[in-house]
Amino acid sequence: MKIQKEQLAAVLGQFNPWWRRESIPDLPSWHRASFGELYNWITTPPLPRAVFLSGARQVGKTTLLMQAIERLLASGVAPANILYVTFDHPILKLAGIDEVIEAWRERETQTGGIEYVFLDEAQFIRDMGTWIKHQVDFVKQRRLVFTGSAMPILRTDQESGLGRWHTIKLTTLSFYEYLQLRETKLPTLPTIKSLKDVIEWSSSEIARVGEIASPYVAHFHNYLIFGGFPQIARMDSITQAQKLLREDIVDKAIKRDMTATFGVRRVLDLEQTFLYICLHDGGLMEMSSLCSNLQVTRPTAQNFIELLEATHLIYRLPPFGYGKDVLRGRHKIYLADAAIAPAVMLRGRSVLDDPDALGVAAEAAVLKHLFARYYRQNVRFTYWQGKNKLEVDLVAEVANQVIPFEVKYRSQPSELKKLKGLLEFCSERKPDRGYVITKSLSDFGRLNTGSKTMQPIFLLPATLLCYWMGEMELHQFEEA
Repeated sequence: MKIQKEQLAAVLGQFNPWWRRESIPDLPSWHRASFGELYNWITTPPLPRAVFLSGARQVGKTTLLMQAIERLLASGVAPANILYVTFDHPILKLAGIDEVIEAWRERETQTGGIEYVFLDEAQFIRDMGTWIKHQVDFVKQRRLVFTGSAMPILRTDQESGLGRWHTIKLTTLSFYEYLQLRETKLPTLPTIKSLKDVIEWSSSEIARVGEIASPYVAHFHNYLIFGGFPQIARMDSITQAQKLLREDIVDKAIKRDMTATFGVRRVLDLEQTFLYICLHDGGLMEMSSLCSNLQVTRPTAQNFIELLEATHLIYRLPPFGYGKDVLRGRHKIYLADAAIAPAVMLRGRSVLDDPDALGVAAEAAVLKHLFARYYRQNVRFTYWQGKNKLEVDLVAEVANQVIPFEVKYRSQPSELKKLKGLLEFCSERKPDRGYVITKSLSDFGRLNTGSKTMQPIFLLPATLLCYWMGEMELHQFEEA
């Protein structure tokens, strides 16, 4: 649609204050772990590709873009060579990307050098895949970064977009980032490079770290109920935090975004599917039960689940194995953040008094932290189910290794009789090591299995695992 250039330029001016030599307001001074990777791809891309910053609503994508722009300006890039556009603005959405680029170049004359174009909510750009292909292939002096929901972009012109963008998956805040955001002052924990480091510690070192970590536990529980959405994580009132999270997830992400982005018409059925998942977070997905309870067909339910996964609200964990094992098996479904289910169900702090609910929240947090830390290394995450319904909560498969994780977030010390699934998996698959993720800081150290042939199984408190995973992710891309 043709928009008057003066009107379009005025809107662009509002979103690009650096053109007027003004600073970007309200930017946090600290950076998410993904900032280093994003900035490296913007400034020194290893391949000629655009960058796709993918993540749920309110997870901090726009803030990352603005921090990258701030860093580019500080490094000497000319303000006129940087464009930020958000396509959820009606004027920009109606104008289209080509009109926007033209209006930018008429308002701000190109000064030579590389141009940097940041496109927020890019799923609203018509023929997005084709446009990116053209830009990457033929406009060599321009670097592109775009955000948005994964599925509509990846479905559109999928073949033409192949190899044209690098995806950075932005999860909700890690526990480590949550503490940084809230500027929490705590005793310093030792830094590790790998979970293997902890296995080699002596009993005295383990006891010392357990003592240092003691004040972290209460903050970890707050993290589980407040969650990792940056705006909400800053709040002190759990009632207000859960209300805002519910409004952002249910009222906006599902009722509004799903309609606008995916053309979903049966919004009530989609919402009820999501509520059903909130009630069964971390469990095996019983499609027949879901369809029967909600009175929807299996294809409809399957489509809803795929949409929720594509918009980063859930993770689906397939069964361990390949081929028929996976096709016939049921998936486990986890919410993308431990705080979502308590917020949607308006449970307040009562989760902390419910051992089962707290265990599910801890399990969801562990999965998210492991995924955020290792997804770039092509790690495949599954769950394992053996004979007599024995299970292992999470199996990480990388190269020729399998590493099992069993979450036992209970007050009682871990006992062998409650770890039958993990022991059977280790006996059958012979992994190099395994981990039991525990609740108590005293439930920490090597597990005595009584076997001289079995590889080590290590007890590791969830508080420490989530802290270290977040810290390791942050240091994976050290800033220049």
